[in-house]
Amino acid sequence: MSDVLERIREAVIDRKREEIGNSVNAAIAEGLHHERILNEGLIAAMDIVGRRFAAGEIFVPEMLVSALTMKMGLEIVKPLLTQSDGSSKGLILIGTVKGDLHDIGKNIVAIMLEGAGFTVVDLGVDLPAQKIADKVQELKPNILGLSALLTTTMPELQGVLKELDDRELRNKVKVMIGGAPVDARFAEKIGADGYGEDAAEAVHLARRLLTE
Repeated sequence: MSDVLERIREAVIDRKREEIGNSVNAAIAEGLHHERILNEGLIAAMDIVGRRFAAGEIFVPEMLVSALTMKMGLEIVKPLLTQSDGSSKGLILIGTVKGDLHDIGKNIVAIMLEGAGFTVVDLGVDLPAQKIADKVQELKPNILGLSALLTTTMPELQGVLKELDDRELRNKVKVMIGGAPVDARFAEKIGADGYGEDAAEAVHLARRLLTE
């Protein structure tokens, strides 16, 4: 495997933001195909970061910096990816429900999903169910990712699903949820398709939902 791919992985894993740009540009200059840079460099690195996070070897601050480092590399590769048909693994809308302004966890998930090859549209925070449903109707995503960080906003997750049902959109999109107060049991209770405990699990879940 190319040494420059190893440097890309090390830059992401070790959070070397000052090195990621040079390493990705070096890979491009060497003539490496952009999909190898993405899959064997950036995504492979974030898979390792995700496993280390899940194992408790690193924590949210380290994971966030690795994700930001990966995003810097992704921004360089992205123009090359858009030139290839079928480069995206699927369209995901992501947002935080009405009454909730938290976005750090959502932002990490969005970056991780982008790094895994998905096209991600971040709708933002404090989103009414109607606005979310409007975007689902307009953009026709494969997956809708919803976040709630407050127990008081948990009912809004169910409100979004009801709005999708009312508009006959629910069977046209997979819905996954996340956030500190929710769990797999709550996801099942409200009729969501899955629950991601953290950003790494959200990536695995998204991959699985698109194969069902």
